Amino acid sequence: MKKVIIFSLIFSLVNFSCSDSLLTITPEVNLSTNTFFKTDSDFIQAVNAAYAPQRAIHNITSVYLTEQHSDNARYVRNVLFGATENQSNLADFNVPTANGLTTNTNVLGFYRQSYLVIARANQVLSLIDEAAITESVKKNVKGQALFLRAITYLDLVRLFNRAPLQLKPVTGREDAAAPLGTADQIYTQIIKDAAEAATLLPDKNTQTPGRATSGAAQMVLANVYIIQKKWAEAETELRKIVSGGQYSLMPNYSDAFTTTNGLKNGKESIFEIQYLEGAAGLQGNFFYNMTPRPISGPELATLTGTSNAQALTGDGNNVPTPDLVEAYEVGDKRKEASIGFITIASAVHANKSFPYMKKFARPHSLHDNHGMNWPVYRYSEALLFLAEALVEQNKLGEATTFINQIRSRAGLEATKATSQTDLRNAVYQERRVELAFESKRLYDLVRTGRFDSVIKAYGEKVKADKFRYYFPAEGFVPSDAFTNITPYYGLPADEAALSPHF
Repeated sequence: MKKVIIFSLIFSLVNFSCSDSLLTITPEVNLSTNTFFKTDSDFIQAVNAAYAPQRAIHNITSVYLTEQHSDNARYVRNVLFGATENQSNLADFNVPTANGLTTNTNVLGFYRQSYLVIARANQVLSLIDEAAITESVKKNVKGQALFLRAITYLDLVRLFNRAPLQLKPVTGREDAAAPLGTADQIYTQIIKDAAEAATLLPDKNTQTPGRATSGAAQMVLANVYIIQKKWAEAETELRKIVSGGQYSLMPNYSDAFTTTNGLKNGKESIFEIQYLEGAAGLQGNFFYNMTPRPISGPELATLTGTSNAQALTGDGNNVPTPDLVEAYEVGDKRKEASIGFITIASAVHANKSFPYMKKFARPHSLHDNHGMNWPVYRYSEALLFLAEALVEQNKLGEATTFINQIRSRAGLEATKATSQTDLRNAVYQERRVELAFESKRLYDLVRTGRFDSVIKAYGEKVKADKFRYYFPAEGFVPSDAFTNITPYYGLPADEAALSPHF
């Protein structure tokens, strides 16, 4: 694993180059496409490097840009520290935007890490077809690179609705700035990449744990078809996953989120971002970016179990909203598994009790260093996507079966919904509580056309009762809160200086 990390750093810094000239001699001390991409191991290391930036994306920015930019989560204002604007303006829907650009640093970080994934995938894809390596390795590595490019572009288009469509390695300044692709163009490319990946990748039972599988590629395809409202196409892909026999729900909902090696990448997992607790540099710390603050070391230790817990200052982020807390039905086992409460003695709030994302609070040894994987796609989402596709095709009886599988595990009775409208709303409700904090809520509101109405109503509640939404007694609701309720982010302003296409 250490070799993978070292290579990923080298890979992002070295300028790979090729020449058709037989007279070109590459010094042996230099790492380039002439000397590196020769063996099975070389290509495996290269595709490993393409996974690496996803750890940075999901450790911090993905939950800020999705859950905290919805009605599921907020930040906890700490007037003794001063607002952390790049997080708070996501929750308050006042992200500074002008001429389609924003200065928000979380947007910038997400964008840059995403294109690092794409650049590394492109390098592999540009060379692998002609490589003299083992055929099974070639198919597997190519499938992984296509999948990684597809899923990364899926996140980019869902957040920005446009993005540079870069499909080849950058060889110089003149081709570094690719033209912006429209949403339709990007979705077309995602479908092309994911469809090919699904034919190349091994299934879950034969693939190395943690790597992309044919099922993961099918899930990306289904996700795009759901967004495009191509219900029959989505149903086709989802039935492959459901009928394949390789995935199932964990009997205990909480076990789908664990640091236990025997349960990570388990039967419910379709695709996870891999983290490893310890000193190898592969650790996660996303839970630490989801706590109410300021929190003392002993208070934090009750959530993490670490022996060296340290106080966290500043503003808290991704704290469950009262709206989400109240969204769970009475008796829903997912509420107890997903949301806990902690009293913070030093909080400058009238009510010092705050909810937190218990789903990701798992005991570990060292402060700011845990090994829980980040769930990107779980089997439960495949069931709910399939239910949604069936509802939209008016196959209501079949849809009800899949909804009730989810509800049964949660300890709830079968849904009472029978009409198409009611079953559609039942799917939306189950997605909210089943997938809470997994970076789904913003995307769901946008793709179902509910974003504007839901966020406007939510904003009115926040402004009417600021204390209920974690503003301190001495705090305030910013005067420009909920003035930029738009479904997509502006592109990062820092990148505009580097591209003539923004």
